Amino acid sequence: MLEFPEVASSTRRDLWLALIKEIILLHQFLSKHNLISTPQAWEMHARTILGIIRLHAAREMLRICPPDPKSFLIFALFDELPKGDYVLKELAESLKKVDIRQPCSASSILRCMNVVSQPVVSRTVVEEGVGERISASGQAENLSSLDSVVNQVKEDAKEIQIAKASAEELKEEGITDSVIVLMELFKPLKSVLTWFQEVLTWQRPVTTIIVIATSLLVIYKDWVGKALAACLLWVVAKMVQERIKGIRNKYDKIVVCTASNQTTIESIVSAQHGLKTAQEMVRLANISILKIWSILLGKAPKHTDTVMMALTGMAIILALVPFKFILMALVLCCFTMTSKLGQQMSNTTGNRRLKEWWDSIPVIPVEVVGEVPQSHT
Repeated sequence: MLEFPEVASSTRRDLWLALIKEIILLHQFLSKHNLISTPQAWEMHARTILGIIRLHAAREMLRICPPDPKSFLIFALFDELPKGDYVLKELAESLKKVDIRQPCSASSILRCMNVVSQPVVSRTVVEEGVGERISASGQAENLSSLDSVVNQVKEDAKEIQIAKASAEELKEEGITDSVIVLMELFKPLKSVLTWFQEVLTWQRPVTTIIVIATSLLVIYKDWVGKALAACLLWVVAKMVQERIKGIRNKYDKIVVCTASNQTTIESIVSAQHGLKTAQEMVRLANISILKIWSILLGKAPKHTDTVMMALTGMAIILALVPFKFILMALVLCCFTMTSKLGQQMSNTTGNRRLKEWWDSIPVIPVEVVGEVPQSHT
């Protein structure tokens, strides 16, 4: 039975939890890598016990500021380190390759320490000595490969630690500074969105026609995968171009200016307006979801029948018409509706009837309670 005497402090509790986790990870390691041999299991148990003993010794020497238990426990450490599973895998492979012939008994240990002397050296002893040398050479090779993996994990851990330290600075900023930084980071996308908007609204007729023709050709020829591959290669080419220009040396940091021409009262009013806008968006989202639930649950029978008929028609169309023709029709419809011809042909009466139909859907009532009702427990 485990006890936690230090109620006011969590140091002893954290120690016990770390030891329990270490034992659990040890058995998971043995079962995962099929280390069913008794000497292999003994060796891993011995390494775990050695780590626990070192941890207790360090805690006895540093009582005022006890060290982190994960720094002394093998499996707990490599469970959190990046690519720590590679080290554990290499450790398991090294255990499988090493031929442990000596049993872990008292007599064998005394025999290895030459406490029990043997006057006659037989042929069997000589063969065992040669086998031990071969095993020792194989063990040295395994240790060298294990050391290389451990060194690689240490280098990766240092890189990740440096990256996390650079990210900690952003976590300490307030919500206002975070929003300003987010808006500044999205500024480069404004030009792209502006270009798409100009193409979609036919402000660049030649570019719009080229985009429509290219989209229809790619969809008709089933070149969607090739088009995505071309886009990815274009991104790679831009990255290589920026690397050649040495732009990473020119921009060591992004400068965000928080200065504003607004007064304190104007800033407060704009903040309140933004909060009201966010609240209204959340309320509209809740209403839309509740209306969809009302349709799905049949609370509005007329609207449910209409939706069922529309979904049935869409299912028949998707089953009979090839999907690429549907996509081509959607592309043409999207660009046509934003053109002058589409705006002249637009049916305002139909849009009004659709809005009225949506507004006529009743909403399922919602009750906010402080406790869970007994019927739901």
